[in-house]
Amino acid sequence: MGRHMMLSLRFWSRSLSFAIPRNTLLPFPAAALSKANVNVLRFSSSCCSTDNCTPLPLCKDSPLSGLENELVGYVFGKKKATEVAHLVWKHVVRKGDTVVDATCGNGYDTLMMLKMVADESSAGCVYGLDIQREALKSTSSLLDKTTSKAEKGLVKLFNMCHSRMEEIVPKSAAVGLVAFNLGYLPGGDKSVITTSETTKMTLEAAERILIPGGLISMVVYVGHPGGREELEAVEAFARSLSVDDWICCKFQMLNRPLAPVLVFLFKR
Repeated sequence: MGRHMMLSLRFWSRSLSFAIPRNTLLPFPAAALSKANVNVLRFSSSCCSTDNCTPLPLCKDSPLSGLENELVGYVFGKKKATEVAHLVWKHVVRKGDTVVDATCGNGYDTLMMLKMVADESSAGCVYGLDIQREALKSTSSLLDKTTSKAEKGLVKLFNMCHSRMEEIVPKSAAVGLVAFNLGYLPGGDKSVITTSETTKMTLEAAERILIPGGLISMVVYVGHPGGREELEAVEAFARSLSVDDWICCKFQMLNRPLAPVLVFLFKR
């Protein structure tokens, strides 16, 4: 039997873990899975290329519809988790939106959000938070190098815990995206990490400020002490959300235990 990449795709409260060789006949029609709100990707038995891989289309009402090739690219190591997250954001965020980067890090997510919301109306706004001043300095420096003065004026940076985002985001703001990279600052002090307790508080705050049609996006890094526990806290929060109001899914590599985990929570 050829080698397989293993992917866990979970839609709370349904989940599937599978490895399907290309051209395998399924014992049930793909349409049956769509009706059950379970999305399946068919993988080639060769795990070195996506060229021989034919993804099954996701159901049309799925928030991930149209991203099949990108998701397969992630599975086969051709796209980073953050790249896939950015592509999903583009399906949700519009020019003029208000968005929140809850973990600025080195600023690349902040910059991507700015490019998505900025236009001539200057109505868009990016709220960026990080508990480390070093991260905000890096973010500000990146924006100075890559954006105009007018564009950078749409970004508001705050040196504070992301669990306090409601203190700085106006109640009248229509927030379409709240995004996180959970772990530690790349290239920074690895002892300073996001924690299960504050992440849970932040998710509760994000749930309150997000508008219908919005997205909570997380890339959860699990290779450091406390990373697994934080992922469990994220999963517990997702399971607690109403299926009538939220679509919650997770992408996790089963045979790469240290690979980052993608979590998307869509508000209906």
